[in-house]
Amino acid sequence: MYIESVPNRNSPPAVLLRESYRGEDGKVKKRTVANLSRLKPEVIEGLRVLLKGGSAADKPLEEQFKVDRTLPHGHVAAALGMFGQLGMFPLLERKRSEERSLAAALIVSRLLDPGSKLALSRQLSRGTATSTLGEELGLEEKVDEKDLYRAMAWLLERQDKIERRLAKKHLSDSAPILYDLSSTYYEGSTCVLAQRGYSRDGKKGTRQINFGLLCSSEGCPVAVEVFAGNTADPATVQNQVDKLRDRFGMEQILLVGDRGMLTSARIEALKECDGIAWISALQNAGVRQLARSGAVQMELFDRRDLVEIRCEKDFPGERLVVCMNPALREERARKRTELLEVTGQKLQEISDACTRARNPYRGKDRIARRVERAAGKYKMLKHFKLSFTETGLDFERDESSIAEESALDGLYVVRAKEQGTGHMDEAQLVRTYKSLSGVESAFRSIKTETLHVRPVFHRQEDMVRAHIFICMLAYHLQWHLTTTLQPVLFEDEVPGGAPRSSPVAKARRSEAAEAKAADKQTQDGLCVHGFKTLLRELSTLCRITIRPDIKNADAFFKLTEPTQIQKKAFDLLGFKPQIALCSQ
Repeated sequence: MYIESVPNRNSPPAVLLRESYRGEDGKVKKRTVANLSRLKPEVIEGLRVLLKGGSAADKPLEEQFKVDRTLPHGHVAAALGMFGQLGMFPLLERKRSEERSLAAALIVSRLLDPGSKLALSRQLSRGTATSTLGEELGLEEKVDEKDLYRAMAWLLERQDKIERRLAKKHLSDSAPILYDLSSTYYEGSTCVLAQRGYSRDGKKGTRQINFGLLCSSEGCPVAVEVFAGNTADPATVQNQVDKLRDRFGMEQILLVGDRGMLTSARIEALKECDGIAWISALQNAGVRQLARSGAVQMELFDRRDLVEIRCEKDFPGERLVVCMNPALREERARKRTELLEVTGQKLQEISDACTRARNPYRGKDRIARRVERAAGKYKMLKHFKLSFTETGLDFERDESSIAEESALDGLYVVRAKEQGTGHMDEAQLVRTYKSLSGVESAFRSIKTETLHVRPVFHRQEDMVRAHIFICMLAYHLQWHLTTTLQPVLFEDEVPGGAPRSSPVAKARRSEAAEAKAADKQTQDGLCVHGFKTLLRELSTLCRITIRPDIKNADAFFKLTEPTQIQKKAFDLLGFKPQIALCSQ
């Protein structure tokens, strides 16, 4: 074989790869094997040297290529691949646009590496990128903070449409819908949503922003709503009912909320609404009311740990399932005994301070304030009889009060509207109420474990709402990733865990999950991971930019060979970590 340049009239000569052979008549002939005209001159020259039996380079093989850059890619491919499988690109907007790509970057980066908008702009810009996310989404050479804030506003405008599509996919009439409220603390004072309120983060003295999360019965997040920090939990319920009915078009709603959310007053208001059923639990005052009325007898639990009762006088039109948890009963008794001991010690110290010879405590009001300050935090003063004088404090335990409370240890009552839950038996009611743990798990991931929604630094109300909405969509993506990757995570692959004789019994992991947790290995001998450590493991699958050491030669991409755990993860996800997998 040889390379020959053939004149081509007024055009550049054609460069052909030709082969010589001897015909049947014995004459030497030639035939064209390939047209090399489009190759670069240096490449053609290298081929010419090779065909003559020489070497294309006078350097060792490892010096004939340059590595321009190496970027983490595996975690990006996993997140964006699932993003595409879930149809989240058309969920944001059907047509491809820069805003859609930036919005996708905001959501995925919140899952992979949560941080500020300045940090994200640097991660996405090609010159300072720390992963392949920006290039996979086809973003321009440089992304700045203004682009990201513009994308946040663009995404917020589509929140109603996006949530309607998610609700249509994950919610259905008469199926349980989980709802709960949480809060995040706010750094600053300029946003109208940031108000003084109850801090679920334990950050005293900070302003709060509340947000309510609607989830499917499996715990998949569907919608989020932001409220001012001084909004009480029950005050948000009607807003969510209106959203489910008016915006999502649901006719038969079964709302599941905890007893702090669906209070008696809120339930009375819901009874006036057609097509609304609910499942909640009685507060302590309601449980005591049932016990005093004689509707709850301890003999009911001699052979069973739950029983359904009716009390039409106090709870008309409601189903009441009384549950007795022996483990909870023992724990509450133990904790009460400890707190009573500590409270008694504090009261004794104050009493001794009133009778000491040097600088004794004096003043009825002063002594009472000291008691509240020193012992009130233990919540046991209700079980003591206190007598204040100007010169002292007398106290003794109220045994009747302690006995009355002890009788209710381990008891809780699940309440539900009869109309709308008649298809459920008593065990299903309890299981459905306990499924609220799915929302609590969502809050843990959004606030602490993965997405780090707090603290909020945005000053404008719309940006705060967009920030919370982005975190909800990121958790939606995480929920599906976690569900798919269960075999390589410390997750129980058996729905509901180990079989239980009753939904009241403590939930336990299945034997397979316990074995996986004990051995720290999967059944095929791979290391088991938490969700965040698995993402870090996937990120070690890198995309390498390689350039031949030839003048004007084009660079090309190469992925590192995946490890066994990386292969397993992508097998579970159902796609390969290809380059530009999700640029759609």
